[in-house]
Amino acid sequence: MIDWNKQRVAITGASSGIGEEIAKEVARRGGMPIMMARSYGKLLQIATEIKDETGISAFVYEVDISSKDNIKNTFKNIQNSVGDVTVLINNAGFGLFNQVQDASIEDVEAMFQVNVFGAISCTKAVLPSMANKYQGHIIFIASQAGKLATPKSSGYSASKHAILGFANSLRMEVSEQNVQVSVVNPGPVRTKFFDVADKSGEYQKNVERYMLSPKKIAVKTVNLIEKPKRELNLPLWMNAAAKMYQLFPQLVEGVAGKQFRKK
Repeated sequence: MIDWNKQRVAITGASSGIGEEIAKEVARRGGMPIMMARSYGKLLQIATEIKDETGISAFVYEVDISSKDNIKNTFKNIQNSVGDVTVLINNAGFGLFNQVQDASIEDVEAMFQVNVFGAISCTKAVLPSMANKYQGHIIFIASQAGKLATPKSSGYSASKHAILGFANSLRMEVSEQNVQVSVVNPGPVRTKFFDVADKSGEYQKNVERYMLSPKKIAVKTVNLIEKPKRELNLPLWMNAAAKMYQLFPQLVEGVAGKQFRKK
């Protein structure tokens, strides 16, 4: 069992959804949440809720994950005021659902800037201290979309596929330094994600019955800190579909293609 009193857990995208719930769950177990997001006011509100419930004073930092300089300066401030990060949870991310011919290059670049380069920049900020101390854990909140792409999600799926590749390579690189690397691949989650990704509301309506609770994802993600594993795939049936797709792509597209197009 880990000593939660010694855990300083940095969480990006902590102002809502999965990130907010992860911060609260870390505090419930006695760890120190270090919350990062652009919405500073919302972070302060969540920190107050955490203090009232657990007695733990969470640290909050306003940061733009699309800016590598902002990330670098923020993590320097964290190290100076809180200490070395023991766990990093790369949760910040967003998606935009469009046909390729309708999607702008700027939108695709923006998704990669946050979902991929932002996560890589945060990882590079904490990795030296983790490697030097031979301890640490980096968790990426990716997506089942990184394994099973569907129409209108080309840019988003590509960004999540990229972060899966990055995490798999990183895991092998740091294994001898005892740094753990985990990836969480959830299916659709009941958060504000779809307010941006699916402005028509059509996809959200079609997958409503499959949506996961952000609190459930958060609890299972924080469990990884206690018992690290390579991947956490939720829900199990969707992960099974992704594995089937890897083995029999043409068959799965033929059978489930109509469902895939419900965006």
